[in-house]
Amino acid sequence: MDDPFGEQRLRMVELQLRARGIRDEAVLRAMARVPRHLFVPDHARESSYADGPLPIGRGQTISQPYIVAYMTERLELGGGESVLEIGSGSGYQAAVLAETAARVYTVEAIPELAAGARSVLEGQLGYRNVFFRIGRGQEGWPEFAPFDRILLTAAPTEFPPELFAQLAEGGIAVAPVGGGDQRLVRYRKQGGTIHSEDLIGVIFVPLV
Repeated sequence: MDDPFGEQRLRMVELQLRARGIRDEAVLRAMARVPRHLFVPDHARESSYADGPLPIGRGQTISQPYIVAYMTERLELGGGESVLEIGSGSGYQAAVLAETAARVYTVEAIPELAAGARSVLEGQLGYRNVFFRIGRGQEGWPEFAPFDRILLTAAPTEFPPELFAQLAEGGIAVAPVGGGDQRLVRYRKQGGTIHSEDLIGVIFVPLV
């Protein structure tokens, strides 16, 4: 199928990701494959591969491509993991995770966004390893816990302890945390204890 945005996507990978230090080849391949233009509103399609976030409605955004790649790389995926994503949004991050992990369980609080994400991921792109739930992100998805990895795409003021309980031993979670001053933090569960690592400053919508 002809892809009118293929060259833009490859330029995005080279100039926005590889040039800024993204090195995980699986992540770079996923970013080169996933058609970001299918996850943005029609009126913003020409800006699909721009170096920044875009509004997707209901006060939510699709994250900057670099941030999507950066967060995915920090999960240290090997391809066989079960990943819990909190905040489906447009579905774009879930698509990148579906390319780099075995299973993605994505939770979205806004039904209209969840329906749109599912329509693109399952209906247009045919992913069969992404599973959807409408609900509060803080609650996670306990029926399918523990998860090898957890990724938040909206910012709580503090990482929800319910989600730590759903993280497998040896697992990794990456999340934006904070109110006005948000930081991206990576957590590792080792010996039943959570160890945190501050990464970079970010701006995400609040976790609702």
